[in-house]
Amino acid sequence: MTTSIDEPLAAPPPPAAVATKPCANCGAPMHGPYCYACGQPEKGMIRQLASVMHDVLDTVFNIDSRVFRSLLPLYFRPGYLTLEYFAGRRVRYVTPFRLFFFLCIVAFFAIQIALNLGDEKFTWNHGGINGGDVNTAQTVADVEKRSAAELAGINKAIEAPNMPEGTIDSLKKAREKIQKRADERLAYLKARDEAQAKGEKPPPDPNIEDDGDIQLDGKTWDPAAHPLKVSWLPDFANTELNDMLVRAKENIVAAKKDPRRLIEAVFSRLPWTLGILMPLFAVLLKIVYIFKRRLYMEHLMVALHSHAFIFMSLLLLAILAMLRKWATVSAPGVEWVLSLLRDAVWIWLPIYLFLMQKRVYRQGWFMTTIKYSIIGICYTVIITFGIVGALLASLALA
Repeated sequence: MTTSIDEPLAAPPPPAAVATKPCANCGAPMHGPYCYACGQPEKGMIRQLASVMHDVLDTVFNIDSRVFRSLLPLYFRPGYLTLEYFAGRRVRYVTPFRLFFFLCIVAFFAIQIALNLGDEKFTWNHGGINGGDVNTAQTVADVEKRSAAELAGINKAIEAPNMPEGTIDSLKKAREKIQKRADERLAYLKARDEAQAKGEKPPPDPNIEDDGDIQLDGKTWDPAAHPLKVSWLPDFANTELNDMLVRAKENIVAAKKDPRRLIEAVFSRLPWTLGILMPLFAVLLKIVYIFKRRLYMEHLMVALHSHAFIFMSLLLLAILAMLRKWATVSAPGVEWVLSLLRDAVWIWLPIYLFLMQKRVYRQGWFMTTIKYSIIGICYTVIITFGIVGALLASLALA
């Protein structure tokens, strides 16, 4: 049997019907994880907890092999991920926002851990708290006597047999701080005695604890006797303002005793501060590169990848700080290598951002340098205001 070339071929037989369960919402047959008719997913919340948590992590962090394909080019190839995203090759990498969010959270957890492992963890107390006796001495002889007693105890501990090298380093730092406090106290006592000899008002004692009083209209603020009152605000708003001032006063006094608390409070709010400022960075890019006629969302992708790189750099710095703390005690010979790596991270940070800006926007070295400087100055000012705002929020809300 022959078939003419012009004769149309017979249609292939239809595929065998595949049994599918109906959608629980509309009854249409399900051909995948989502219903084609109403869009309801096949998976609900009534299932194993491990499966639910896997979906949550995938939605928020998108933890899969794409993370590892994204982190290396993010750090070592300036502008590469952004250009890949613009070219439409997106599925193989983590989306810019998820990358930004993931590195932001991880970096600031690492920073807080590194802060808690700082050098200030070791203190030496002898006859007072952190050299308090030296700070309260009223004569030169008393300062010398008290500082000598503290230094003698530290020197004896340094010379003890089998003392770990890391502990010896901490003791030497404590000795330097005691000597510095003694020198500062001697300088104050000398200035005080000279002023009294001339009949002048002596300088204030720097070690007298400040009660954190807030001056308002030339008078000391008091929430009951002399509260802050803004005429155009309702009473409940003025009450809240005075409550915030009460918290701010308490936190100012506490911060003078332990500055680390204030630093940690600022860092805890920095992720949200940078999250708010990041779109403003995209606005700066839009203004500086206005003749490039790019959409704002393109500049936003550049801003997301830039900030993701910054957070990754902060993460590396925090990890290196923790490793250096460990190396001080356990592997002193490795500490100088870690210091070199830390310096390399700091040097690579501005170089990377400059190269990224040049490769994404494709302008010459001169114009890129000019625009990079303008953006850097403007964004530094914005970040400064953001940090001040975070600091005030830490004082008033913490």
